[in-house]
Amino acid sequence: MSVRKAMKKQNDVAMNLARHVLSSASESNAVFSPASINSAITMYAAGPGGDSVASEILSFLRSSSIDELKTVFRELSSIVYAYSSASGGPKMKAANGLWIDKSLRIDPKYKDLFENFFKAVYVPVDFRSKSEEVRKEVNSWVEHHTNNLIRNLLPRESVTSLTDKIYANALYFKGAWERPFQKYCTRDRDFHLVNGTTVSVPFMTSSADQYVRAYNGFKVLRLPYRQGSDDTNREFSMYFYLPDQKDGLDDLLKKMASTPGFLDSHIPGYKDELEEFRIPKFKIEFGFSVTSVLDRLGLRSMSMYHKACVEIDEEGAEAAAATAIVEEDGCALDMEPPPKKLDFVADHPFIFLIREDKTGTVLFVGQLFEPSESCSD
Repeated sequence: MSVRKAMKKQNDVAMNLARHVLSSASESNAVFSPASINSAITMYAAGPGGDSVASEILSFLRSSSIDELKTVFRELSSIVYAYSSASGGPKMKAANGLWIDKSLRIDPKYKDLFENFFKAVYVPVDFRSKSEEVRKEVNSWVEHHTNNLIRNLLPRESVTSLTDKIYANALYFKGAWERPFQKYCTRDRDFHLVNGTTVSVPFMTSSADQYVRAYNGFKVLRLPYRQGSDDTNREFSMYFYLPDQKDGLDDLLKKMASTPGFLDSHIPGYKDELEEFRIPKFKIEFGFSVTSVLDRLGLRSMSMYHKACVEIDEEGAEAAAATAIVEEDGCALDMEPPPKKLDFVADHPFIFLIREDKTGTVLFVGQLFEPSESCSD
């Protein structure tokens, strides 16, 4: 299997995971990073003791081998996560780490693997007598690598004297829209909640043509991010999936997760003039223990914590995510012209995602039920 096919396959994994994560959030705002979770799981599988859970992980990630996972990881690191803000493109930063108890007898090859292949910090620590200090150290590391957006990833008592290893991944993204919105055009409008009430929130709008396409029961909006002057290998976009029905988000999520290749087959390929165009400003933070979700998906051997935050405004989007696994002892664009006289008014719950279009890598997925709720530390 080619590298690109292996990477594209992770789209379906991401949407399957999204269905379980977002549905468990039960009609509330949520966001997470499939890419961050994938990176942490790949390190876990390739690391010391990973052989014992390799079959579970390969089944979950629909991969044929650990080598294939590592190849995908290498491509993500060299292409998707490359830093290009100096040339005007999005700022991307990914960081990896392994904190391992110094009492464990570990083959030296793993230190080399993590430092040179995963470009990770490899830190021998004393979980047995200083577990709380290590927890705080990992949280500080995550905070630093997510531009202070993700704090307290590991909750109290998540790290104990029985902990052997902590695998961590932190991901930060900040991009400017290809066509920024004008702040003076932003107005408060009604957003319809699933309980039948409305809230007044700031909506952004633009008279420019937009990448929008109507499908059976939903519409898709693609907002491209500004590309770097010398960044020819990557194209980032944010997608909004808006159900026709105000209470249709759950059905849309099921369709997205159960249809192979859904993301690549539902990409607006043409810009169109819209009768009405409005999307709300919003900021979401969502943190959860991934363990129960992974258990339902067949990964019963790891304790994982994840937190993500995304904010969109007139200039662009800022997003960050972090994942930690605590181990204890024992694109083909749709080129058909869209119908005329479309509108895209995101005034009721919708799904959104940020992805790199050339590889198909899904960086963030979320749902917005209540835009007036803002994330806090």
